[in-house]
Amino acid sequence: MESEVFDHQLIARYNQPVPRYTSYPTVPFWKNNIDKKAWAETFSKQFALQNSGNGISLYIHLPFCESLCTYCGCNKKITTNHSVEETYITAIEKEWQLYRQLMNEKPVVREIHLGGGTPTFFSAQNLDKLLKIFLSNSILHPDYAFSIEGHPNNTTRQHLDTLYALGFRRISYGVQDLDPKVQQVINRIQPAEQVKYATEQARAAGFTSVNFDLIYGLPLQTKESIDNTIREVITLKPERIAFYSYAHVPWTSKAQRLFDESDLPSAEEKIQLYLHGKKLLLQAGYYDVGMDHFSLPEDELYIAKQQGRLHRNFMGYTVQDTGILLGLGVSSISDTGNAFAQNEKTLHDYYDNINNGRLAVNRGYFLDEEDLVFRNYIKDIACNGYTRFRAADIPVLREICFPQLEQPAKDGLVIYNDEALKLTEKGNYFIRNICSAFDLYLQRNNTVAGVKTFSKAI
Repeated sequence: MESEVFDHQLIARYNQPVPRYTSYPTVPFWKNNIDKKAWAETFSKQFALQNSGNGISLYIHLPFCESLCTYCGCNKKITTNHSVEETYITAIEKEWQLYRQLMNEKPVVREIHLGGGTPTFFSAQNLDKLLKIFLSNSILHPDYAFSIEGHPNNTTRQHLDTLYALGFRRISYGVQDLDPKVQQVINRIQPAEQVKYATEQARAAGFTSVNFDLIYGLPLQTKESIDNTIREVITLKPERIAFYSYAHVPWTSKAQRLFDESDLPSAEEKIQLYLHGKKLLLQAGYYDVGMDHFSLPEDELYIAKQQGRLHRNFMGYTVQDTGILLGLGVSSISDTGNAFAQNEKTLHDYYDNINNGRLAVNRGYFLDEEDLVFRNYIKDIACNGYTRFRAADIPVLREICFPQLEQPAKDGLVIYNDEALKLTEKGNYFIRNICSAFDLYLQRNNTVAGVKTFSKAI
């Protein structure tokens, strides 16, 4: 039945380059050389409005890795020299102090996420030192939630105990695939026994939520290898699973050029890998939260989905919607609700700005009223599969968005009228495509076709 529903023509029609919509407008439409003074003023104003009630979210980017995973599109720095930890922590502290000067009161910290790179590249002692920079002289929100991305091969019990003592309860392990051949070609060697050990250690330390990142569409993956990986993962019962589509963007991630592209599954094969993996997850008691995310029914992500409280930002799906996301570290992205700013992408430029007392932001965007409205439509579709339209937007919707929905409606992916839109069950597989109909920058600039900007939807 699945193969009949997702026939060749349907897959070809929607397997187009589209954003993942962790922001709107999306990063390619942001401006270089953002006005730092205007950004600082916006951050300060929004902080004053948001902090005391909702608190703020912090994302700290830790870019260092000891080895290169060739599939990875993240901003990273490969080194085995751990002396870089101290230098980086010093810079993060200086950056935090620059932002503290823009705050009219003590920050109420509601969410911290450590991403990378490999955050557990840093020693437990240095992670403790880093985190106390933010936790000292701050107020913890009653509903705070702290999480970290860990590597199964180098996350130690000392890491876990240190993080637990600081309030961390969720860890995400980059598992990707457990097949030895696939691990070899992506240079991510981590036996299933090591993943099991790391998971057991996290739970023994007191962590209550373990997430596994899995990827489908990697080179040499087959239905059999995905089957084995998913079945092995299910035995460990992680509370959440992110089953991501591999984004093949060798024009920006040069390490992906090391792949023989003939080893990558076709679009038809790729969606069958996803459908088979999803079937196994649903059979094991997981629920589809949306856009490649699954969770057990008792997990707060699923509960938030059911209650209409799910939020989406640069960290993916989250239950925390603070209004302020402050990104610290090289390439980190901040979001004040009405503006975005991204830090310099190289360590040299990041250090140069911070050490000279300047915010390290470079690219960014200040949203107007139309941006805010359409950002909300896209977020509603991505998080809830449903959105309602304002009467004032009908002219723009009819002119730009609704024509893009005619074919998806014919294909049974979406139902819409002048009042609202709802994804069908079949449409949930093509959320990115439906969201793109409401991306006014994409539609007005007509930059998708033939342009190497975004990864393909499938």
